[in-house]
Amino acid sequence: MLKLYIGNKNYSSWSMRPWVLLKQADIAFEEVMTRFDSFDSSSSFKQTMSAVTPVGKVPALVDDGFVVWDTLAIAEYVAEKFPAKALWPQGMQARARARSICAEMHSGFGALRSACPMNIEADLATVGALVWRDKPAVRTDVARIAGMWSELLEQSRGPMLFGEFSIADAYFAPVAMRLKTYALPVPTSIAAYIDRLCATRGVKAWIDDALLENDFRDFEEPYRLYTPGA
Repeated sequence: MLKLYIGNKNYSSWSMRPWVLLKQADIAFEEVMTRFDSFDSSSSFKQTMSAVTPVGKVPALVDDGFVVWDTLAIAEYVAEKFPAKALWPQGMQARARARSICAEMHSGFGALRSACPMNIEADLATVGALVWRDKPAVRTDVARIAGMWSELLEQSRGPMLFGEFSIADAYFAPVAMRLKTYALPVPTSIAAYIDRLCATRGVKAWIDDALLENDFRDFEEPYRLYTPGA
Protein backbone atom coordinates (compact mmCIF):
# COMPACT_ATOMS: atom_id res chain seq x y z
CA MET A 1 0.00 0.00 0.00
CA LEU A 2 1.11 3.56 -0.66
CA LYS A 3 2.26 5.53 2.36
CA LEU A 4 1.86 9.32 2.40
CA TYR A 5 3.74 11.47 4.91
CA ILE A 6 1.95 14.75 5.63
CA GLY A 7 2.08 17.65 8.08
CA ASN A 8 -0.67 19.28 10.13
CA LYS A 9 -3.86 19.40 8.07
CA ASN A 10 -4.80 22.85 9.31
CA TYR A 11 -1.60 24.36 7.93
CA SER A 12 0.15 22.13 5.42
CA SER A 13 -0.98 23.28 1.99
CA TRP A 14 1.59 21.14 0.20
CA SER A 15 0.44 18.03 2.06
CA MET A 16 -3.17 18.76 1.18
CA ARG A 17 -2.66 18.36 -2.56
CA PRO A 18 -1.64 14.69 -2.83
CA TRP A 19 -3.83 13.62 0.11
CA VAL A 20 -6.94 15.12 -1.51
CA LEU A 21 -5.99 13.62 -4.87
CA LEU A 22 -5.63 10.11 -3.45
CA LYS A 23 -8.78 10.38 -1.35
CA GLN A 24 -10.90 11.76 -4.18
CA ALA A 25 -9.67 9.06 -6.57
CA ASP A 26 -10.39 6.35 -4.00
CA ILE A 27 -6.77 5.15 -4.03
CA ALA A 28 -5.86 3.29 -0.86
CA PHE A 29 -2.98 4.74 1.15
CA GLU A 30 -1.63 4.87 4.67
CA GLU A 31 -1.47 8.34 6.15
CA VAL A 32 1.55 9.17 8.31
CA MET A 33 1.06 12.43 10.18
CA THR A 34 4.35 14.14 10.98
CA ARG A 35 3.38 16.88 13.40
CA PHE A 36 4.93 20.29 12.98
CA ASP A 37 6.96 21.15 16.09
CA SER A 38 9.47 23.38 14.35
CA PHE A 39 11.51 23.27 11.18
CA ASP A 40 14.92 23.43 12.87
CA SER A 41 17.30 20.63 12.02
CA SER A 42 17.02 19.30 15.59
CA SER A 43 13.20 19.21 15.57
CA SER A 44 11.30 15.97 15.69
CA PHE A 45 9.64 16.90 12.39
CA LYS A 46 12.95 17.43 10.60
CA GLN A 47 14.53 14.32 12.06
CA THR A 48 11.55 12.19 11.06
CA MET A 49 11.27 13.53 7.53
CA SER A 50 15.02 13.62 6.91
CA ALA A 51 15.00 9.87 7.48
CA VAL A 52 12.37 9.55 4.74
CA THR A 53 13.47 12.02 2.07
CA PRO A 54 16.68 13.99 1.42
CA VAL A 55 14.82 17.31 1.49
CA GLY A 56 13.31 16.61 4.92
CA LYS A 57 9.90 18.02 4.01
CA VAL A 58 6.31 16.92 3.53
CA PRO A 59 4.64 15.55 1.57
CA ALA A 60 6.48 12.37 0.71
CA LEU A 61 4.98 9.32 -0.97
CA VAL A 62 6.51 5.90 -0.33
CA ASP A 63 5.65 3.01 -2.64
CA ASP A 64 7.24 -0.28 -1.61
CA GLY A 65 10.36 1.53 -0.39
CA PHE A 66 10.56 3.95 -3.32
CA VAL A 67 10.20 7.57 -2.20
CA VAL A 68 8.73 10.42 -4.23
CA TRP A 69 8.78 13.94 -2.86
CA ASP A 70 7.47 17.21 -4.31
CA THR A 71 3.74 17.47 -4.90
CA LEU A 72 3.90 17.64 -8.68
CA ALA A 73 6.18 14.62 -8.89
CA ILE A 74 3.82 12.72 -6.57
CA ALA A 75 0.83 13.64 -8.74
CA GLU A 76 2.61 12.47 -11.90
CA TYR A 77 3.71 9.23 -10.23
CA VAL A 78 0.22 8.41 -9.02
CA ALA A 79 -1.28 9.27 -12.42
CA GLU A 80 1.11 6.83 -14.11
CA LYS A 81 0.63 4.12 -11.48
CA PHE A 82 -3.16 4.30 -11.74
CA PRO A 83 -3.89 5.23 -15.37
CA ALA A 84 -7.49 3.99 -15.14
CA LYS A 85 -8.21 6.76 -12.63
CA ALA A 86 -7.67 9.42 -15.36
CA LEU A 87 -6.22 11.92 -12.90
CA TRP A 88 -5.17 14.32 -15.65
CA PRO A 89 -7.87 15.66 -18.03
CA GLN A 90 -8.68 13.84 -21.23
CA GLY A 91 -7.11 15.26 -24.38
CA MET A 92 -3.51 16.27 -25.08
CA GLN A 93 -4.11 20.01 -25.00
CA ALA A 94 -6.21 19.85 -21.84
CA ARG A 95 -3.49 17.83 -20.10
CA ALA A 96 -0.85 20.32 -21.22
CA ARG A 97 -2.94 23.21 -19.90
CA ALA A 98 -3.54 21.43 -16.59
CA ARG A 99 0.18 20.77 -16.20
CA SER A 100 0.90 24.40 -17.05
CA ILE A 101 -1.38 25.81 -14.37
CA CYS A 102 -0.12 23.33 -11.78
CA ALA A 103 3.46 24.38 -12.55
CA GLU A 104 2.39 28.02 -12.30
CA MET A 105 0.94 27.33 -8.86
CA HIS A 106 4.04 25.40 -7.88
CA SER A 107 6.39 28.32 -8.51
CA GLY A 108 4.12 31.35 -8.36
CA PHE A 109 1.57 33.34 -6.37
CA GLY A 110 4.19 34.11 -3.74
CA ALA A 111 2.44 37.24 -2.51
CA LEU A 112 -0.79 35.38 -1.71
CA ARG A 113 1.03 32.46 -0.11
CA SER A 114 3.20 34.75 2.02
CA ALA A 115 0.50 37.16 3.17
CA CYS A 116 -2.20 34.51 3.65
CA PRO A 117 -0.73 31.26 4.99
CA MET A 118 -3.18 28.37 4.98
CA ASN A 119 -5.13 28.14 8.23
CA ILE A 120 -8.37 26.27 7.60
CA GLU A 121 -9.80 26.56 11.11
CA ALA A 122 -9.36 30.32 11.49
CA ASP A 123 -11.69 33.15 10.47
CA LEU A 124 -9.31 35.82 9.21
CA ALA A 125 -11.67 38.00 7.20
CA THR A 126 -10.52 41.14 9.04
CA VAL A 127 -6.90 40.33 8.25
CA GLY A 128 -7.89 39.60 4.67
CA ALA A 129 -9.47 43.02 4.30
CA LEU A 130 -6.23 44.67 5.40
CA VAL A 131 -4.15 42.45 3.14
CA TRP A 132 -6.43 43.30 0.22
CA ARG A 133 -6.15 47.02 0.96
CA ASP A 134 -2.41 47.16 1.56
CA LYS A 135 -0.84 44.51 -0.69
CA PRO A 136 -1.34 45.11 -4.41
CA ALA A 137 0.69 42.00 -5.24
CA VAL A 138 -1.95 39.89 -3.49
CA ARG A 139 -4.66 41.56 -5.54
CA THR A 140 -2.64 40.74 -8.67
CA ASP A 141 -2.29 37.10 -7.64
CA VAL A 142 -6.01 36.75 -6.92
CA ALA A 143 -6.92 38.44 -10.20
CA ARG A 144 -4.75 35.95 -12.10
CA ILE A 145 -6.26 32.99 -10.24
CA ALA A 146 -9.82 34.19 -10.78
CA GLY A 147 -9.16 34.87 -14.44
CA MET A 148 -7.54 31.45 -14.92
CA TRP A 149 -10.35 29.60 -13.18
CA SER A 150 -13.04 31.58 -15.02
CA GLU A 151 -11.55 30.75 -18.41
CA LEU A 152 -11.20 27.05 -17.59
CA LEU A 153 -14.71 26.76 -16.14
CA GLU A 154 -16.18 28.51 -19.17
CA GLN A 155 -14.36 26.15 -21.53
CA SER A 156 -15.14 22.97 -19.58
CA ARG A 157 -18.62 24.04 -18.39
CA GLY A 158 -17.63 22.69 -14.95
CA PRO A 159 -18.27 21.62 -12.38
CA MET A 160 -14.49 21.39 -11.92
CA LEU A 161 -11.73 23.22 -13.77
CA PHE A 162 -11.52 20.62 -16.54
CA GLY A 163 -15.01 19.19 -16.15
CA GLU A 164 -14.34 16.21 -13.90
CA PHE A 165 -12.15 16.43 -10.79
CA SER A 166 -8.48 16.29 -11.76
CA ILE A 167 -5.01 16.91 -10.41
CA ALA A 168 -5.54 20.60 -11.19
CA ASP A 169 -8.43 20.86 -8.73
CA ALA A 170 -6.44 19.07 -6.03
CA TYR A 171 -3.51 21.36 -6.71
CA PHE A 172 -5.55 24.52 -6.24
CA ALA A 173 -7.52 23.29 -3.20
CA PRO A 174 -5.17 25.08 -0.75
CA VAL A 175 -5.68 28.30 -2.72
CA ALA A 176 -9.42 27.90 -2.25
CA MET A 177 -8.80 27.49 1.49
CA ARG A 178 -6.87 30.75 1.58
CA LEU A 179 -9.54 32.64 -0.34
CA LYS A 180 -12.18 31.38 2.11
CA THR A 181 -10.21 31.90 5.33
CA TYR A 182 -9.26 35.46 4.46
CA ALA A 183 -12.55 36.23 2.68
CA LEU A 184 -10.72 37.71 -0.30
CA PRO A 185 -13.13 39.11 -2.90
CA VAL A 186 -13.70 36.96 -5.97
CA PRO A 187 -16.43 36.87 -8.63
CA THR A 188 -19.63 34.98 -7.83
CA SER A 189 -18.77 32.22 -10.29
CA ILE A 190 -15.42 31.66 -8.58
CA ALA A 191 -17.02 31.58 -5.13
CA ALA A 192 -19.43 28.95 -6.48
CA TYR A 193 -16.52 26.86 -7.77
CA ILE A 194 -14.83 27.09 -4.37
CA ASP A 195 -18.03 25.85 -2.72
CA ARG A 196 -18.24 22.93 -5.17
CA LEU A 197 -14.58 22.09 -4.61
CA CYS A 198 -14.98 22.14 -0.83
CA ALA A 199 -17.95 19.79 -1.14
CA THR A 200 -16.00 17.11 -3.01
CA ARG A 201 -15.27 13.98 -0.99
CA GLY A 202 -11.51 14.48 -0.83
CA VAL A 203 -11.47 18.17 0.06
CA LYS A 204 -14.31 17.86 2.56
CA ALA A 205 -12.54 14.98 4.32
CA TRP A 206 -9.36 17.06 4.65
CA ILE A 207 -11.28 20.08 5.96
CA ASP A 208 -13.17 17.95 8.49
CA ASP A 209 -9.91 16.50 9.81
CA ALA A 210 -8.29 19.94 9.96
CA LEU A 211 -11.17 21.30 12.03
CA LEU A 212 -10.76 18.47 14.53
CA GLU A 213 -7.00 18.86 14.91
CA ASN A 214 -6.85 21.56 17.59
CA ASP A 215 -3.06 21.56 17.37
CA PHE A 216 -2.20 25.23 17.13
CA ARG A 217 1.42 26.05 16.27
CA ASP A 218 2.60 29.57 17.18
CA PHE A 219 5.00 29.76 14.22
CA GLU A 220 2.08 29.01 11.86
CA GLU A 221 -0.16 31.62 13.47
CA PRO A 222 1.01 35.13 12.57
CA TYR A 223 -2.51 36.54 13.01
CA ARG A 224 -4.27 34.53 15.72
CA LEU A 225 -5.04 36.57 18.83
CA TYR A 226 -6.36 33.72 20.95
CA THR A 227 -6.43 29.92 21.06
CA PRO A 228 -9.92 28.43 20.64
CA GLY A 229 -11.14 26.83 23.85
CA ALA A 230 -8.55 28.61 25.98
